[in-house]
Amino acid sequence: MNFKPIILSLTIWLLGHWFAEVQAQQPSFSLEESVNYALENNAEAQSARLEIQAAKGLIGERTSEGLPQITTRVNTTKNLVVPITPFPAQFSDPEAPEGTFIGIQFSPVYSANLTATVSQMIFNGSYFIGLKAAKTYKQLVEFDKEFTDLEVIENVKKAYFSVLVSEERETLIQANLNRLDTLLKETEILYEEGFAEKIDVTRIRVQNNNIRTELNKAKTSTSVSKALLKLQMGLPEEEEIVLTDKLDDFTQYLDTQRLLNEEGQQRVEVDQINTNYDLAVLDLKNNQIQYMPRLDANYTFQRNAFGGNFSNLWSGDWFTGSIVGVTLEIPIFDGFLKKHKIQQYRVQMRQLEVQKEFTLQNIQLEKFQAKQNLINSLQELEVQKENRDLALEVFNMAKIKYQEGVGSNLEVVEADATLKEAETNYFSALYDTFIARVDLEKALGILK
Repeated sequence: MNFKPIILSLTIWLLGHWFAEVQAQQPSFSLEESVNYALENNAEAQSARLEIQAAKGLIGERTSEGLPQITTRVNTTKNLVVPITPFPAQFSDPEAPEGTFIGIQFSPVYSANLTATVSQMIFNGSYFIGLKAAKTYKQLVEFDKEFTDLEVIENVKKAYFSVLVSEERETLIQANLNRLDTLLKETEILYEEGFAEKIDVTRIRVQNNNIRTELNKAKTSTSVSKALLKLQMGLPEEEEIVLTDKLDDFTQYLDTQRLLNEEGQQRVEVDQINTNYDLAVLDLKNNQIQYMPRLDANYTFQRNAFGGNFSNLWSGDWFTGSIVGVTLEIPIFDGFLKKHKIQQYRVQMRQLEVQKEFTLQNIQLEKFQAKQNLINSLQELEVQKENRDLALEVFNMAKIKYQEGVGSNLEVVEADATLKEAETNYFSALYDTFIARVDLEKALGILK
């Protein structure tokens, strides 16, 4: 019985199974999955989420200022040298000369004090404004996170397309190399049989070497593009990554008529300026309201003990005392401090108004430029696609003519060089088109 076919089939099955397991271990991502992964793991996106948590803590901090404040304190002291208080000598000795004094120790050697204090803010205009400012600041942080997320999405999309274009270009260069390898072998056979010259072989070998160099460059470009994509995604550099999407999956990116007619939505940059303006208004009101009085209520409970030594300090009598009161704080004159602060915030508000106006104008310009860039990129892509098809047709014709003996080897080499250049230009135009679309989506405020 012949076991070779069985062994060969088993070997192929095992190798296929092993290769499938290796592929399964490598993380694979579509464009959407890459974006979602980046929004969770990108360093800047994580920092923006943490900033929101900090803003929530700030709201809690401002809220706690209006709640009762309770503190306790325990204090124990020992007079290493008990202070001497001068006392008129005549109180203890009527016959003592007038103007003479004796020293008496009034302070105990040991003393202990237990104090509990409760204070409650009754009215403070700055409290309510500060609480509203903290909530407004949280809104600003959320807009900042949205802005950061948009930058992450933009960078991931561009890096993803860069990898796809690099991989496709690498595949085509490999196909060109295979085509030249075949042509080189055929020309060498013709040379050995006397139907071709040495220079024909040399030309193709030179072109073959150039293609191999281009292939190495393309592989390096793909590796660099993948490294950039992993960096934008927050994926560890040592991890291998497989892209499940292909260029053919993004044919809808070339259908841009609806996008070119889109008016877009309000950009997050405008929301950021509006929120900063609200914060400036609140800062202005906070300084204005500080001209009003502040009223607080407080209560203090005390227990005091005294002793000649440390042991009887705690076992002796404790004396109780308590105090209740209100504190009214009325600002009278601060050297025009609040006046100058109010002036600064009014200037800041005016600056934000100017900044908003400029930002709106800049957004309109970005929309116009992005639309024109996309239109130009689409036109360039169409031209380069036609050039690539024509260059491929010319190469095939030159090869057929050479094989039939009615064309020269030089025509084949030149046609191959032209084809290679046309393919490079095509993929460059294709990448520019993808990037132009992403830029337009960002300019319109619909990038997601």
